[in-house]
Amino acid sequence: MGRLGNAASEHTARCPSLHLVLSLLGLQTSCLTTTCWHQQPLPSSGRSAGSSKSSRIGVIRDAFTPFNAREYPLHTTIASLGEGQAAVHSAAAFNPQGIVVDEYVQDKANGVYRLTNVATDLLRLLQRENIKVCAVPDVAAASKQNSAKAMQRGARQCTNEVLMIAPTAFGFNDQTAQDNSFMHASREGGSTDAGSDITQHVLREFSGLYRELTESAGIQVNLFQHTLSHGTPDAVFPNNWFSTHPASETGQKSAMVLYPMKTKNRAAERREDIIACIQQRGYSNMFDMSSSEASNKYLEGTGALVPDRINGIVYVNLSERADERLAQQWADQLGYKDVVTFRTFDKRSKAVYHTNVMLCVGTDVAIVCADGVKDDKERQRLLSSLGSHQTVVQITSDQMDALCGNVLELEDGKGLPILAMSTQAYNAFTEDQRKTMLKHVAAIHHAPIDTIEHVGGGGVRCSLAELF
Repeated sequence: MGRLGNAASEHTARCPSLHLVLSLLGLQTSCLTTTCWHQQPLPSSGRSAGSSKSSRIGVIRDAFTPFNAREYPLHTTIASLGEGQAAVHSAAAFNPQGIVVDEYVQDKANGVYRLTNVATDLLRLLQRENIKVCAVPDVAAASKQNSAKAMQRGARQCTNEVLMIAPTAFGFNDQTAQDNSFMHASREGGSTDAGSDITQHVLREFSGLYRELTESAGIQVNLFQHTLSHGTPDAVFPNNWFSTHPASETGQKSAMVLYPMKTKNRAAERREDIIACIQQRGYSNMFDMSSSEASNKYLEGTGALVPDRINGIVYVNLSERADERLAQQWADQLGYKDVVTFRTFDKRSKAVYHTNVMLCVGTDVAIVCADGVKDDKERQRLLSSLGSHQTVVQITSDQMDALCGNVLELEDGKGLPILAMSTQAYNAFTEDQRKTMLKHVAAIHHAPIDTIEHVGGGGVRCSLAELF
């Protein structure tokens, strides 16, 4: 992006068409209507505003762009989407340090504008004014973006809060290894002794991921532990046995879902103490599907289900851990309008066990290993559905092996979308793929969890259970 403008004192000497002025009109969110975004010359300090009716004016400028860089119109940077809502160009939203606002207030007695606040961060100012913001790569086409539609409907794809379980009794799970080709036995086998090398190693990896999410990304993490007495070597992957859904997603009431798990030691992860803690958040409905285990029918949470929460579409890679009939029951219960099913195979021609290792659906971007879907009609339907709502980043089977599909969009501490993934996945993406993703998210946060991925067969997304 080019330059937004020079210092406020220079504005009166420039052509009015180059002045990039945002009229704030007051503290109320009602100030953000389609009539208040405009370009006009800013009266210098000590001069009357003339015909302007704005009591407050903000001059937007890029503080760290050379003085002679090309200026560009305000409407390419920010636009109103209705009362209390705005679209901001992703370059300004995701790199806001240089995009600042000089605030002027008009003296009621003489009409003179006085500089009151210098270089306020644009997003911080909008947040202060209770203006909801969506970041888009093209402001002119903002209304067509999923993020804008979601904001206008009060829906959201991602959350700032998750539940994690530290791998304090981690080990190779013989029960799940039979259909998870991403798993590899460690040299210590299934050892989960608290003093074992593998346990100590995965805890160091996990603590690094925890710090990256909490300290760097500003994610709220509800952190639990497990012990040998629980008999749950895969407890580090809690997203498979429960999920939560806000009323804005279901169209009715908020809900918590419990899922049927294929193996006994994974079913044991449904701990009453954790369930009780989550229920305190006040979910109106509890949808317990775990009784299907008695019929050998399984649906392993957001491992098997990858939901587009904004558009009411759920994607399901059918496998031993994802029963089609149960997926349709889930969709009917939560008010989803479409279930997109398919079957995926890895480069070894083995069935992929979970949908979330080959597919990530974010607000405006999706990552998918479409090459693994061998049926032409299934693949075309999958790509058509994704392409109708998200920019699609296609990954190869080798990249899927590096868990590039096991990625989750979250909301950072500033309210902006980010992607969470492992360092292995981050390094396996091409530069162009990362550039595409960064048009739609503020940052990519990653941490090395190689041992968890190699032995456990799951990545960062698997370790995060979203709390809405």
